[in-house]
Amino acid sequence: MQYNFVKFIFPLILLLPLHALSAVKHEIVHYQTTDGHKMRGYIAFSETFPSPRPAVIVVHEWWGLNDYAMKRANMLAEAGYLAFAIDMYGEGKKAEHPDNAKKFAQEATQKWPIAQKRFQVALDTIKQHPKADKALIAAIGYCFGGGVVLQMARMGEPLTAVASFHGSLKPVGKPAQASSLKAAIRVFNGADDKMITTDDISAIKQEMQKANANFKLYNYPNAKHSFTNPAADQIAKQFNLPVGYNAEADQDSWQKLLEFLAIQFERAMPEPIPNES
Repeated sequence: MQYNFVKFIFPLILLLPLHALSAVKHEIVHYQTTDGHKMRGYIAFSETFPSPRPAVIVVHEWWGLNDYAMKRANMLAEAGYLAFAIDMYGEGKKAEHPDNAKKFAQEATQKWPIAQKRFQVALDTIKQHPKADKALIAAIGYCFGGGVVLQMARMGEPLTAVASFHGSLKPVGKPAQASSLKAAIRVFNGADDKMITTDDISAIKQEMQKANANFKLYNYPNAKHSFTNPAADQIAKQFNLPVGYNAEADQDSWQKLLEFLAIQFERAMPEPIPNES
């Protein structure tokens, strides 16, 4: 493996040659839970970087495994990671209307042990990938997915790092416990998110403090729910939802995510393989 130890990652990203930020390849992978529930995920990586490499699971918004989740996987691949946009609904099911999205999300999380099994089989799947460093796995999620990855951290999944973007902050069942919590956690929240209250923010800070967690919450001013998704403004108009895109918060939270991952993996960006052409 060719890695450098890190203090700051983002300046290094800016100095990478252009060929290191291209050549992303993807794979559609079919997998299933122990009870036969069929799932379909999206794996992205760049051949520019050596293997094995740290892996990052991406959990989709309540719309399902759509282009946005795959876009984030591609961005992680460009950054040198093995990225896996997973399916929490089954067979790549997607919603086009909030009513269906809400239904799918509720079905997926009405019994958290089932949701955990779906996450676990995805975790096992990416660990088996020949490009994966099995000891270095993170998970990030957006909206619905943000709540999922936080809950997986609380349930003790063996993750190095977890990051939630405009996701639900409330625990389901037991709060985080120092005895079981393994992941360092970052939360990226919009201060104008109508779905998150100041009490929710205070509660998760207290919860994580009691659990002795490596935790930090960023609360972006003038940022609504779904602030990282450029399609949020159109969705707001189409369905009259309190969501909106904030480019500054999107870019800053992504930069902070990359810095966080590099530090928690205790490694910088993998050095690109020299271009011999």
